[in-house]
Amino acid sequence: MPSMSRKLNYKLILRFLGNVVFIVGLFMLLPLLFSWYYGSGDLRGILLSAVVTIVSGGVIWLLGWSPRKRQAGKRDAYVIVTFTWVAIAFFGALPFVFTGAIPSYGDAFFEAMSGFTTTGASILDDIESLPQGVLFWRSLTHWLGGMGIIVLSLAILPLLGIGGMQLFTAEASASASDKLHPRVAVTAKRLYGVYLLLTLVLSLLLLLGGMTVFDALCHAFATVSTGGFSPNNDSIAGYSAYIQYVITVFMILGGINFALHYMTLTGKFQKALKNEELRYFLKLLIISATAISLLLIIRTGMNGEEAFRHALFQTVSIATTTGFVTTDYLAWPSYIWIILFFLMFTGGATGSTSGGLKAARQLMVFKISAAEFRKQLHPRAVVPVRLNGKGVPGDIVHNIMAFLLIYVLIFATGTLVMVLMGLDLETAMGSSIGTLGNIGPGIGAVGPVDNYALIPAPGKWFLSFLMLLGRLELFTVLILFSSRFWKE
Repeated sequence: MPSMSRKLNYKLILRFLGNVVFIVGLFMLLPLLFSWYYGSGDLRGILLSAVVTIVSGGVIWLLGWSPRKRQAGKRDAYVIVTFTWVAIAFFGALPFVFTGAIPSYGDAFFEAMSGFTTTGASILDDIESLPQGVLFWRSLTHWLGGMGIIVLSLAILPLLGIGGMQLFTAEASASASDKLHPRVAVTAKRLYGVYLLLTLVLSLLLLLGGMTVFDALCHAFATVSTGGFSPNNDSIAGYSAYIQYVITVFMILGGINFALHYMTLTGKFQKALKNEELRYFLKLLIISATAISLLLIIRTGMNGEEAFRHALFQTVSIATTTGFVTTDYLAWPSYIWIILFFLMFTGGATGSTSGGLKAARQLMVFKISAAEFRKQLHPRAVVPVRLNGKGVPGDIVHNIMAFLLIYVLIFATGTLVMVLMGLDLETAMGSSIGTLGNIGPGIGAVGPVDNYALIPAPGKWFLSFLMLLGRLELFTVLILFSSRFWKE
């Protein structure tokens, strides 16, 4: 494995960045179909955005061209992953600006970063007033960012002569603990095969529920990626119970490790079902949804089916960091939405498209705590921490505890920063966890029926940074702020 101390390969970094920007530019051409079909007036702006992005990607790639082909080292991987997400948000904002849908570049960057990181936080007051091409691009950013634009590029890395294992491990959202194939490009293709299959199946089910092709695709992109952007002002609230249940099921699927989906599709269902993280995640959803639905029935008089549907939908939406809404959960009694606030710190499974802490880390914290209690009772006992029947190495235990501590500190810091910018404490907490956890809606003035338009301009840039931190799981970004990282 290449050493962390090896000199950064700037040519390789530029070549990779150019390749990804070029791919994003090609995807920008897809919304043109809806711009032309609906005659929504945004065709020229989107086409210009695509041309600028494609040409820029080509130029960046040429700047990084080199006859020498080298593997990406660890330091290269950290730089590539972080700057790739910044670059795609930078260019992904162009369709919003060039069409006039979001005139302010700062707001457009916030919307694009929210899309690619599958956060789903928006600054738009009237989503339905936007042209269809722009709305389709907005949802497409979710789909591209969901499994990770990095993994999409890994599938073609062999053509560029760039080794991909370091990048695969750095892009936390796409790294499954159980590798499906020793070659990372093959793994990437299999994961994307599952991702594409779920998207197609959900699109068909939504069409059967009465959605148009446009709405079905937009909501399928946002659901499977656990992103939460909807082309409707009221999100999912205006749709039938059938559609709400279907989306609930696929939000859960999006929050499950995609390696387990692949196991299931290849006949290893029993092995997938034994996964401890999966069992913990599903139990958490069932217990939370049941408790909330009972409280709604008892305290609000809501009928049983409606209470269960809203409770299940909002529990799943927040726990998987999707951010869709069917009702204003802040209108429920405070002790109910406080449960949902705590679920904002959950996140889906590792290897899923969800953000947040991840269920495996939470489960490990409980196991580590239980082990410490046993040591207090039996000081000389050796109490191993196990996950899925395997002992967890000490360095991973330390990594998990450090991650949890830093995550909470960043949430607290984010809350303080937003308070200093003039937000009330409730809104500051909601915006901090809503972006760091890649959830979207939070509490306070950034709740389920509101948006982030009220945040001051500097606050939007800061929250965009929190989205990036949450999406790349902290360390990948924070390590770049270390002076030792840049010393050759």
